[in-house]
Amino acid sequence: MSRFIESIKIEDRKMFLPDLHQNRVNETFAHFGVEGSIDLLKIFKDLQHDEDGLYKLRISYDLTKNYRMQLIPYAISEIGNFQLVENNVYDYSFKFEDRKEFEKMLQKAKSDEIIIVKNNHITDTSFSNILFKKGKDWFTPTTYLLNGVQRKNLLKTKKIKEAEITMQNINEYSHFQLINAMNDFDDMFIYPIAKITNLPGQSAYLEL
Repeated sequence: MSRFIESIKIEDRKMFLPDLHQNRVNETFAHFGVEGSIDLLKIFKDLQHDEDGLYKLRISYDLTKNYRMQLIPYAISEIGNFQLVENNVYDYSFKFEDRKEFEKMLQKAKSDEIIIVKNNHITDTSFSNILFKKGKDWFTPTTYLLNGVQRKNLLKTKKIKEAEITMQNINEYSHFQLINAMNDFDDMFIYPIAKITNLPGQSAYLEL
């Protein structure tokens, strides 16, 4: 049976974006024809977490509504370099716990992190959505693998825009940054586009 995960930001005893996380869980159950869901806010409250600081609440669950949880201290890390990796067949429409395909891509790449190219379009990294800067504006690819909660939040609040970002136009952008439930917009690390070591016009990107 498939298992799914939610990774939720907890900072100073507060859960971030609870409605968006809950909606994603509800949509997962509904898509697979299961009535009801699990209550993420109740799970967090039952932990009686009373420590300040930044934590990741990781909830692993299946379609029978069994779940496991971990509350882990979290720190955002800088990434040294990135590589474009082509994978035209991978489908990650739901947040599956099984990450073997991501691990396979990471093992083949000669970089700290990957940016996945699908049908010539930029999608996501192995663990996050991605934003690209052009001028003063930030754009996220229309061709995501997973429509993450932070991505939805930033589009809703109009802090970012969507754009078709491809192998043909990626060099038009000057910088990029990673976003997910734990990494907010402009949170800490903004990378120059040259951090991608195999941009078009340089060495060929990896095909899987």
